[in-house]
Amino acid sequence: MRMLVVDAFTDRPFAGNPAGVCLLDAPADPAWMQRVAAEMRHSETAFLRPAGEDGADFELRWFTPETEVALCGHATLAGAHALYETGVAPAGRPIRFRTLHSGVLTVRPADGDGLLEMDFPASPVGPAAVPDGLEKALGTPVSWTGWTGRNVQPDLLAEVSGEDAVRGLAPDLAALGALGARAVIVTARADPGRGHDFVSRVFAPSVGVDEDPVTGSAHCALAPYWSAKLGRDTLTGFQASARGGHVRTELRGDRVALSGGAVTVLDGELAV
Repeated sequence: MRMLVVDAFTDRPFAGNPAGVCLLDAPADPAWMQRVAAEMRHSETAFLRPAGEDGADFELRWFTPETEVALCGHATLAGAHALYETGVAPAGRPIRFRTLHSGVLTVRPADGDGLLEMDFPASPVGPAAVPDGLEKALGTPVSWTGWTGRNVQPDLLAEVSGEDAVRGLAPDLAALGALGARAVIVTARADPGRGHDFVSRVFAPSVGVDEDPVTGSAHCALAPYWSAKLGRDTLTGFQASARGGHVRTELRGDRVALSGGAVTVLDGELAV
C-alpha cells in the first residue's frame, strides 16, 4: 500500500510538521496501525480509506508512536494534500473525513493562495489554577492556565510573559509528562512587527511526542483563546519549534478554520 511523508503547515521541505500518510484500500487492525505509526516515528501517522458512508469520502484515524488520538490537525492536512496530489481525490473539491471522535471534518482548497483549509471543532479553554510543578517544569512564570481538548487526557494551555519566553523554553519533559495532560500548550502574544499574532510551542511527552513541531489541534484552542483576547476572528499563529510553521485561523462560531500549506517529501510503498 502507498505510504507518504508530508510536511504540513509549510511551503518548503524539511519545515513544518512531518506526518506519515498511509492510503488503505480496506479496514485495518488498529493494533497493526499502531505498529506502523511506531515504525514511522512521526508525531502522528494518518490512516485513510474510502468511506462512502454518512456523506463522508474517507475514514481517517491518527496514531502517535504510542497511542491513537481523537483529533490531529497537521496529519489531516497532510492526508488531504496526499489525496489531492496522488489524484485519489478530485482536485478542487472538498474532502469529507469521517473520524471516530471528532465527527466529520472537511478540508478544501483555500481561495487562490495554494493553502488548504480545514473545518475543525473549536475547543474553548476553561480556566484553572496553575498546576503544582508547572512553572518549575517550564522554567518560567505562568500568567494563566486552562484545560481544553477532545482526547481522553485533556490538554493544558499556559500563557507566559512574551514571545521570547516561549522561544527560549527548555522544559523538564519528565515533569511535564507527570502533570496529567496529553499535551502542554505554551503560548504568548507575538512581538510587534513579527507578521503573526501569537506564538506557541506544544510538548506531549505523555504520548511519546517530546515536542510537536506544528500542532493543528492546539490551534482549535489557541484560536478562540486569542480571538477573545485580541478582538479579532482571523489570526495567524506561529509555532516556534525548531522546524516552525504558520497556521492561519478563523473562528466561526463553534468551529475554527485552520489553513496551511503542505509539501510531499517521500512517496513509496509499505512492504508489510
